[in-house]
Amino acid sequence: METKTERQKLNRIKAVLAETGHTGKWLAEQLGKDPVTVSKWCTNISQPDIQTLTKISELLEGVS
Repeated sequence: METKTERQKLNRIKAVLAETGHTGKWLAEQLGKDPVTVSKWCTNISQPDIQTLTKISELLEGVS
């Protein structure tokens, strides 16, 4: 079983949000999702489906 540290090392959603100055709350609003859901993605408790992952990529692509 993965440790919390191992899960955090693999999380790019959280890292890219930090790099772009955005929050999980912002991402949740953009996607029409509950902030708790986005928080679970950011901590690798769960993962978004491929369609949502594509939307996240589009939202964060080129954002600075």
